[in-house]
Amino acid sequence: MKPIPVIPLRWAVAALAGFAAVAAHAADKKPHIVHIVADDLGWKDVGFNGCTDIRTPNLDRLAADGAKLAQFYAQPMCTPTRAALMTGRYPFRYGLQTAVIPSVSAYGLDTAEWLMPQCLKEAGYRTAIVGKWHLGHADKKYWPKQRGFDYQYGAMIGELDYFTHDEQGVLDWFRNNEPVREEGYTTTLFGQDAVRLIEEHDTATPLYLYLAFNAPHTPYQAPREYIDRYSAIAEPTRRTYAGMVTCLDDEIGRVVTALEKKKMRDNTLILFHSDNGGTRSAMFAGVMADMSKVVIPCDNGPYREGKGTLYEGATRVCALANWPGRIKPGKVDGLIHAVDLYPTLAALAGASTAKCKPLDGIDLWDTIASGKPSPRTEIVYNVEPFRGALRQGDWKLVWRTLLPSRAELFNLAEDPSEKNDLAAQHPEKVDALQQRLNVLAKESAKPLFLVDQFKVVLKGMHGEPILPIDEGYNRVEAP
Repeated sequence: MKPIPVIPLRWAVAALAGFAAVAAHAADKKPHIVHIVADDLGWKDVGFNGCTDIRTPNLDRLAADGAKLAQFYAQPMCTPTRAALMTGRYPFRYGLQTAVIPSVSAYGLDTAEWLMPQCLKEAGYRTAIVGKWHLGHADKKYWPKQRGFDYQYGAMIGELDYFTHDEQGVLDWFRNNEPVREEGYTTTLFGQDAVRLIEEHDTATPLYLYLAFNAPHTPYQAPREYIDRYSAIAEPTRRTYAGMVTCLDDEIGRVVTALEKKKMRDNTLILFHSDNGGTRSAMFAGVMADMSKVVIPCDNGPYREGKGTLYEGATRVCALANWPGRIKPGKVDGLIHAVDLYPTLAALAGASTAKCKPLDGIDLWDTIASGKPSPRTEIVYNVEPFRGALRQGDWKLVWRTLLPSRAELFNLAEDPSEKNDLAAQHPEKVDALQQRLNVLAKESAKPLFLVDQFKVVLKGMHGEPILPIDEGYNRVEAP
């Protein structure tokens, strides 16, 4: 029998130290996560991006003490961005690339997708959504409680009255799948519920709180006290919008204070961003009022146009990340897309993504936390049958394929405002980016919005009821 080898003491100490480091690293990967999303917020409508007429002191403080994400990209509209966040995959892969899910439609985010709350829940997280969902409402199989969230409070669709909590006369306000009738301004109610969750939370369990405000989306409504704070703003819609943004900021401040009082702040990653850029066209401003007669109040700063387009004003959104002692304060210039948050948060949480379909997102923690160069070199703005846009490095192509087709090429490093179309000077670059978009188009699912609207048209042509509504919230019977 061979003698058992004697392990030198220094090796044993080193091994124990290694195990301790691994254990500490694993523990570090389970921070509390508060993921805050604003709705249709203009890039320049926060102080940390240079706004002077709207006050956002709480967001400004988080940005000053954390990472200001200067090239954070979302999808051009609400539903596509929220789908990208929840799946880590571009929405063209499962049919949610075009428009938002209308209140009269029955489709939703494919239940075959393994969502972020499901992933984090398997890693031991308590998961909660407070706010807006907009990834399917007509069938409960699409609802947040059925998609990995332990707790749900808020709206299932996207646009609702801030005081009555209804959309076109139908209540859109739920807690854990049950309708709730209560008084209050939605932004304030979301903040209050988030604070209550934090106060009641068992800190031994990591928390993932998805706090998805509907502010400052249309309709432009704010409590009188907030509107009165901006008497110096002459334009009435901008005045109300300013009040909405400041109310949003106040509630975020209350959430941060609750984390501090609960002694959770030092182990909490706070992410904040908008779901898309601010609205600049009445076409994309909502359906609850005639927006053609309203001055659109959003300001996207130097970036072209806004929500619903493929330009930077729609897709490059205000964003920040803050985690005391773990994120280096400063400006982060690396490319980041909404799809990157899923793998980044999963890695921090020590969660497996094995059940996911192939992710488009990349773990960008080193970029966010330390400002290291981003490994992301490509941004897919969108891929639709009638248009697409792609960025590789500093080059961006916007391609409208409907006749007469048009391709625009921009160098974003030299021209972030997209004023100078360079397509004629660089036909080889246009061709290369078009080839890439064609490859992606072949991988795309049919846009569910277009399929759905085609069915609506056919029903209308045959004289059938187009939009049946039942007594509950299942507003449209599945075709």
